[in-house]
Amino acid sequence: MGLLDILLGRTKPVVPDLDQLFALPSAAVTLEAAAGFTPTGQGAVCFATVEGSAFEQTHREVQALLDADTERTGPPVRLVRDDYGYSWLLSRRTPDQLPLLVNDLHAVNSAMEVNGFGPQLLCSLAGFEDKRGGTEEAGGRRLALVYLYKRGSFYPFAPLPGPGQRRDGALELQVQAALTGDLRIEQDLGRWFPVWGAPGL
Repeated sequence: MGLLDILLGRTKPVVPDLDQLFALPSAAVTLEAAAGFTPTGQGAVCFATVEGSAFEQTHREVQALLDADTERTGPPVRLVRDDYGYSWLLSRRTPDQLPLLVNDLHAVNSAMEVNGFGPQLLCSLAGFEDKRGGTEEAGGRRLALVYLYKRGSFYPFAPLPGPGQRRDGALELQVQAALTGDLRIEQDLGRWFPVWGAPGL
């Protein structure tokens, strides 16, 4: 950063650091101790869809790579489009396989970067739940730890159960405080975007 940037108050853009994703398993231990949330085994990578054969080929390669994992059980990796037109590559593991889920998320992001589609990457998320209140319909709580690709930081997203789009701001701030030592938490709360209806949450 140059002197002119400092004088004009411009900041250097944050370089994405995908290795930050590998901090999720240790953060999960802290999250369970602090708030009672445990991994669901589901996670997803969100990206802006681009038309073209190169992009479609990258999709197929990434999906084939993850589906070829011999340790994977249950449903295969699948591609989902949300109501806003964004694409999500959803991976499912068992709840005790968070490190493998993180490997999946990292592999998708890395493959997109290598193939020149880094600018299309938006975020990745890992799902968590608190079953102490029962099922989600009976008052159980859901939470996502969302990694912002272009910021290299995480934030919590906690939708409230029931109808409508409401979030639990108090829980999000509690999680922020609990995980500050484990994850690079996004300090600009204006960037804690809601990911309503995100696959994996």
